[in-house]
Amino acid sequence: MQKSNDSTEKLDVKKQDASKKPVKKGDKKPNIFVRAGRKIKETFSELKRVTWPTLPKALKATGVVIVIVLIFLIVVTAINFGFSELLELLTGLGDKI
Repeated sequence: MQKSNDSTEKLDVKKQDASKKPVKKGDKKPNIFVRAGRKIKETFSELKRVTWPTLPKALKATGVVIVIVLIFLIVVTAINFGFSELLELLTGLGDKI
């Protein structure tokens, strides 16, 4: 019985030693300017690989967005007008003015 406890203790000590690795100079995180420079460089390299839409495609997509925004504008305005009329009807403010 005594031997199994000793071997378990030895394994625990080895695990603790393995977790305490010395910090090397190469493992140190670079400063913020170096990291920002790398990020900007990566961003520009990614932008070179982007497939940009042609002008007609971009105009068509812009037109679709404008039409959808106008539809939502009309719907929200109609709902707002309806609620304001309902509020006037319920409170009777229209008769007093």
